[in-house]
Amino acid sequence: MSWFGDLYKSAVGKKAVMAVTGILLFGFVLGHMIGNLKLYEGPEILNSYARFLRTVGTPAVPPSGLLWIARSVLLVAVLLHIWAAWQLTLMNRQARPADYTRRDVVHTSYASRTMRWGGVIILLFVIYHLLDLTFGAVNPSFQEGDVYHNVVASFSVWWVSAFYVVAQLALGLHLYHGLWSLFQSLGWNHPRFNGWRSGFAHAFAWIITLGNISFPLAVLTGLVR
Repeated sequence: MSWFGDLYKSAVGKKAVMAVTGILLFGFVLGHMIGNLKLYEGPEILNSYARFLRTVGTPAVPPSGLLWIARSVLLVAVLLHIWAAWQLTLMNRQARPADYTRRDVVHTSYASRTMRWGGVIILLFVIYHLLDLTFGAVNPSFQEGDVYHNVVASFSVWWVSAFYVVAQLALGLHLYHGLWSLFQSLGWNHPRFNGWRSGFAHAFAWIITLGNISFPLAVLTGLVR
């Protein structure tokens, strides 16, 4: 296993960890957004969907077991993703203790420069989001099991919606640069399909960002009440 340890200690290994965990997180973000679209179908549909996620099981896994397995996998993926990103940052600083005297404009430069602060904003948002809609600790009118009511109650507070929108914009930049970098980290980098690569990264980031931003805006405008 020494080769595995040597690989992980290298920048290439850490980028591979970020790429693999990134795929898991991209899948979750997409699935989460699609599930949240049930908000537009009304309280019965959204609450039924949420109840299904909490109680689904298999003959080998008890009810809610699959949900906790998914949560555990996501937690491990998030921790590994953050840890690899932090270690890469330290390695970059050690390799270049003095900053560049001149920076050329390169592809995804703005997104890449905002990755660290964007990651911090996303992490703070996830913590607040869990306290708000999962545990109900900061929700203004939390009702156990009534996801529709809790979402509307939360997004009816303007600053909560504003924080959500800012977090989604940060997430969009993070997704775009992350997807672009993911293909490169896995060796899928060639002029023949870099145009498709860029288009896919743009499309995925825009779909997730606009879809998620629509939820608080729908509540604030009265479309969802």
